Amino acid sequence: MQVAARLSLHPAGIGNRIWSCPFDRGQFRRMKAIERSASAPRAACNGSLRGPSHRLCYRGPVAHPTTQPPAVEIENLSYHYGQRAALAGVSFSVSPGEIFGLLGPNGGGKTTLFHILSTLLLPATGTARIFGIDVAQDPLAVRKRIGVVFQSQSLDRRLTVRENLLHQGHLYGLRGAVLAERMARVLDRLGLSSRSNDVVATLSGGLQRRVELAKGLLHQPDLLLLDEPSTGIDPRARLDFWRYLQALRSEEGVTVLLTTHLLEEADKCDRLAILDEGSLVGEGAPRVLKSQIGGDVVVLSTPDTAKLLSRLQGDFDIAATVVNSDVRFEHHEGSKLVPRLMETLPEQIDSVTVSHPSLEDVFIRLTGHRFEEPISDADRR
Repeated sequence: MQVAARLSLHPAGIGNRIWSCPFDRGQFRRMKAIERSASAPRAACNGSLRGPSHRLCYRGPVAHPTTQPPAVEIENLSYHYGQRAALAGVSFSVSPGEIFGLLGPNGGGKTTLFHILSTLLLPATGTARIFGIDVAQDPLAVRKRIGVVFQSQSLDRRLTVRENLLHQGHLYGLRGAVLAERMARVLDRLGLSSRSNDVVATLSGGLQRRVELAKGLLHQPDLLLLDEPSTGIDPRARLDFWRYLQALRSEEGVTVLLTTHLLEEADKCDRLAILDEGSLVGEGAPRVLKSQIGGDVVVLSTPDTAKLLSRLQGDFDIAATVVNSDVRFEHHEGSKLVPRLMETLPEQIDSVTVSHPSLEDVFIRLTGHRFEEPISDADRR
């Protein structure tokens, strides 16, 4: 005689499903004994529990490993558009539970990297893994673990918020009470419950961005990928959006990886990878990166850069650089040095600014050029 053992599984990113597989009564009893046994945290799958038309090999209670693989692991990743290298040997990792930013100007390679992580592109060389899963070898398994919010809108503006979420849930195999519960939860989490029956086209840009985020979170991903998440929303909505991200990380353990060209947004990340022309030029926590400057940043506007550089070197032993026609240097006591500069070189200095190091200063130091230098449309990837 056979009984149908109904086991509730939670495949990452798909949700709770009930799978039925027939066992004979003796096999079913042995299976339940394994489940109750504290001395057998995970039963070996040796075929002894397989039914005549099994769909599932029961393995007993899952033993959670003491160490987790990185949420994202990039090793020597490269990608080319024709002869141009969009990524050139990039390597870094993201720990579970981090908010990690890919910072760079247009053409730096961050969007290409984002497309590889979201399984839309295959790397030319190197590897990219999501929770230990290779994105090239098993993209379907990766998609179950990630939620993606692209820069361009993916909402159907003619449908309501609820209808957009309903169709998103169906794409992930969610139905019935499970889908209803998931929808209610993300709507409440993102402050959209009262707007769930509103047509998307009637919502503000900030509210539409929240609906995009709700779609990305509906299947409960372990990793949320955001491409330029603040695009098209006002500063107030941007602050609200970041509060939601930080709550997701702290309360639900979601790892967040985002691309951005906004320096103030990058400053909110736990860690950053700074990309320029396809290469990784810096990595670390924003405060650590800025601390490497080691002093104040002094920028001088001058009618003659060559002459001012020579005077700074000869009179003050300062090795300065020219960035966008301004003379720039770092000094541990920049604010105290400025009066001496103005007194000694009044004819050489039109204006002066002194500031604490910013992420743009870090970028300039690492690359030799400003963050927002213009780039041609052909190189915007």
